[in-house]
Amino acid sequence: MKHTFVFLITLFAFSTVTTLQAGPPKGFVALFNGENLDGWQAKKNGWAVEDGVLVRKPGSGYIWTKKSFGNFVLDLEVKVSSRCNSGIFFRTDPKNAVQGGFEIQVMDTTGKTKLGKHDHGAFYDALAPSANPAKPVGQWDRFIVTCKGPKITVSINGKQVVNANLDDWTTGNKNPDGSRNKFKTALKDLPRTGHIGFQDHGQNVWYRNVYLKKLD
Repeated sequence: MKHTFVFLITLFAFSTVTTLQAGPPKGFVALFNGENLDGWQAKKNGWAVEDGVLVRKPGSGYIWTKKSFGNFVLDLEVKVSSRCNSGIFFRTDPKNAVQGGFEIQVMDTTGKTKLGKHDHGAFYDALAPSANPAKPVGQWDRFIVTCKGPKITVSINGKQVVNANLDDWTTGNKNPDGSRNKFKTALKDLPRTGHIGFQDHGQNVWYRNVYLKKLD
């Protein structure tokens, strides 16, 4: 029994390490190297790296890639805290994050079944997720965000939850279903290239294994 217990502990530790250090999937590059903030811009003493994980500090603010990206597949893992509110930004102008780009919501929606445009996985303020495949608070969710021209898809833990076409958003402050949104500019007219970023909204959130593959 003792030997079995030791074996299981060793196996668990090994699997944890390999999860953190597995490296990018074929065709992808690491946006976050797990060691430092090279390639990223954030305010001084903001986000930090701990045990291969990107973590927010109190008052961190947003963190942005230094490079811009247009068509891509973004593959990452995120872990939320209780009542967490964060976001994955893309094709965004860091100087105008609210109006100058797009966000996929990252939020604690544990057990929620009636989903809205501000819930975990939502195309923020534009389209509610079709399902809530999130794991419990404290466990890692894998997001895959694909952007190709006007087409935006999002999957969480292997389940597609967003399938959007920006060309359907033809009017400022209005979604195709007639509901209002925050965007003064019609989504179809927003830039299709920009920075990727993570939001600090005051609650603890963790990101790791942040990989990207450029698309033509």
